[in-house]
Amino acid sequence: MSQQADADPEEVKHLMKLTFYTQRKQVNQGKNIKYLLEQWPFWFSELGMAVHFKELTGIGLKETFTKNVDLKGKRLLNYMNTVAVNKNKKFLQASTRYKVMRGDLSGCSEDIKEMILLLLAYFDEKEDVMFCYVEDTCLAGEVKMDQVPLTPTIVVCGSSCYSSRRFMLSIDQDIVHDNIHSFISALCLMFGSYYCFNIHYPSELASTLEFLQRCFFSINPEKGTKVEKTRTSRLHVNPRVFTLIQELSDHEWRDV
Repeated sequence: MSQQADADPEEVKHLMKLTFYTQRKQVNQGKNIKYLLEQWPFWFSELGMAVHFKELTGIGLKETFTKNVDLKGKRLLNYMNTVAVNKNKKFLQASTRYKVMRGDLSGCSEDIKEMILLLLAYFDEKEDVMFCYVEDTCLAGEVKMDQVPLTPTIVVCGSSCYSSRRFMLSIDQDIVHDNIHSFISALCLMFGSYYCFNIHYPSELASTLEFLQRCFFSINPEKGTKVEKTRTSRLHVNPRVFTLIQELSDHEWRDV
C-alpha cells in the first residue's frame, strides 16, 4: 500500500492501529530505524505517526499542537518580543536577527518558526541540533549525513526556516521522510519521533523540547524526564521551563 499514491487513509489508520502492538514490541526490542522504516513505511508518514502517537499517549499530535498554538502562541511571541528581549543582550541580538530573516512574512506558520527559534535562543540551546540546513534543491541521497545529529532532526531545504518550502526528517542519521511541505508537519513529526521510537531528548535541546512538550503538546508528568542521562544528576522537572511557563502566565494577567 505504501507504494500506491492513492492508498485509502482510513484503511491505513485501521491497519496502523491493528499492528500497534507489534510496532511497540519491535521498538522495545531495540530494532534500528532503518529496519523499522523498511517494515513500517507508513509509520514515518504524517498519518501513520499521528495514529501511533495517539495510541501511545492518548494525545492527537498535530491537533493538540495547533490548538495550543492558537491559545498560547501569540502570548509567547509577545512575551519574547517585549519582556525577554530586555533581560538578555544575547537574546535581543538573536531576536533582531530573526526579525530581519522573517522580513514581511506573516501567517501562523511564520509565527511558529519564529516561536521555535526564539525558544532556542531564550534557553541558549543549539539550533543545529534541531535543524540541519541544506541547499533548497537538495535530494535525500545528497544530504551529508555525517553532519546531521543522531536524534530526530528537521532537515531544512533552504538557507533558513523562513525561506524553505520543503523539509525532511532525519532519525539516527537516516532520512525517513524526504518531502514535508509544512513546517508545522515537520515539527510534529520530529517531536512525535522522540515518543514513538523511545528516544531521549538531547541535553542540548532539553529545555526547548520540554517546554514544547508541556506547553504545546500537553504532556505534563509530575516527575520524570525524557532528557538523556548524563554523569551529573538532573532534576526531575526542568526549573527553567517552569519559570518561563509561570512568567508567561503572569504576563498574560498583567496584560488583561
